[in-house]
Amino acid sequence: MLQLKKEGELALANLRKSGEFPPAWHTMEELESNTNTVVARFLEERLKVSQQLGATSFLAELADRALRTTEKEWMDESGLDESKRVEMVKALDRQNSMMRLYPRYVTLLLSLLEELATREQRQVSILELACGSGGLAIALAEEAQRRGLSLSVTASDIVPKFIEEGQREATKKKLPLSFQLLNAFALPEFSTGSFDLMVISQSLHHFTPGQLAIIIAQAAMHTTTAFVGIDGYRSILLTGGVPLMASLQGIPSFALDGLTSARKFYSELELDIIAETATKKRKHTVTCDWPLSILTLRFDG
Repeated sequence: MLQLKKEGELALANLRKSGEFPPAWHTMEELESNTNTVVARFLEERLKVSQQLGATSFLAELADRALRTTEKEWMDESGLDESKRVEMVKALDRQNSMMRLYPRYVTLLLSLLEELATREQRQVSILELACGSGGLAIALAEEAQRRGLSLSVTASDIVPKFIEEGQREATKKKLPLSFQLLNAFALPEFSTGSFDLMVISQSLHHFTPGQLAIIIAQAAMHTTTAFVGIDGYRSILLTGGVPLMASLQGIPSFALDGLTSARKFYSELELDIIAETATKKRKHTVTCDWPLSILTLRFDG
């Protein structure tokens, strides 16, 4: 219901006709500003279209607007105690394990990495952004070892304590995995093509449209093969389901973050707009693998 695909497609077509989309940009500052602006304009235009299409569309639009929020998750608050932040990210790891999400992510990513390893006959490398305490990176490195795949995994986050926790676990398990302190939308000057694959899982909604566009643009510069972004599917069902699952951890602030996150998930068309703006191309896919939205951009032609 919250995808509003028909209404969104008509709204986007209107923005293309008016010349408002895709917006031009030359610097990262312009990319961030123009992406935020065009996504806001898309939502305004979708409201107009939904009113024209009748009561059912308009009510769906109103429901989306009532649920939509730009509030920060509790976990992202700058003043949050580090021990509390670690407690919450470990709760997320437990939830992902319980829901068997890590194996799904690993299967998705390994299909790309094995394709590349077969084609190039060399070790392949992956950079994970916003990795938390490294649950996905660890699961990926473990599965690569089991399959005999030569894989170099770098996991990164902006929170030092997450990096410490992840590196401790990787060292204990003797995995080909390193952790690095990085700001996802202000990456250092890596050499061109430093990584084969760049990935973000469960964190797209933590970034504004403009910040996410910057991440994608940087991926296009530093990655040879693909960028993959995985997040929750924007829907009323998950708006109730995510906080319900989070509440099983017995941490009220974590359950509240589950509700906030579900309200912030991007629709498929919003991800489309962000990706096309960042790359100036229409060479990406946005797919649903319930309860996930998966954004994939290929840079290898």
